[in-house]
Amino acid sequence: MKYFIGADHAGVDFKAFVKELFEKRGHEVVDMGPSTKDRVDYPDFAEKVCEEVLKNKDSKGILICGSGIGMSMAANKFDGIRAALCHNEYSAVMARQHNDANILCLGERVSGPGMIEAIVEAWDTNSFEGGRHEGRVEKINALSKMGSCRV
Repeated sequence: MKYFIGADHAGVDFKAFVKELFEKRGHEVVDMGPSTKDRVDYPDFAEKVCEEVLKNKDSKGILICGSGIGMSMAANKFDGIRAALCHNEYSAVMARQHNDANILCLGERVSGPGMIEAIVEAWDTNSFEGGRHEGRVEKINALSKMGSCRV
């Protein structure tokens, strides 16, 4: 599997750690930056990673910021992206099995290295179950194509 990884200044340390975890599991990981802790804006790196995931259909992405919230919000603005903010193994399993998430979002300031390893393991060893979940994922995809919210 090919992964594209990006972060903001608050996620740089874990970006290197997570990249290494995925590479040890046999995945190709393309680092989309940044390489320093100089202040940057997370939407810029969410955009870079999402564009690559959308161009490379059999790929996935990883986005890391301080809480993971900003990255997940920015990523989910892209049609075809299903970004999941995961804080534990269970959320990583459900994101893959039930939601066919194609971007994993993590928060460097809210998760320790041990939990990140467990999340990566859960994410990597699970896949979309399909079946009853397919219709729900299709509805998620349809919402992103609407362009505005119905009231």
